[in-house]
Amino acid sequence: MAQEPKRKHSKTRKRVRRAAISLAGVNLVKCPHCGKPTLSHQVCRSCGYFAGKQVKENTEVKVVKA
Repeated sequence: MAQEPKRKHSKTRKRVRRAAISLAGVNLVKCPHCGKPTLSHQVCRSCGYFAGKQVKENTEVKVVKA
């Protein structure tokens, strides 16, 4: 049989516990080729360079807001 809690956890106790579980921010670095912020160890989305070499061509990204 499954164990059941003896008492209900209060709203404060529940919220304090969940406050510790937070999302970490994304660590962005400056692209050495174009200077725009990009994810580390990833191909730059604006210029297509990675580790000093061009990996992709025409990597323009269009952002569409719905």
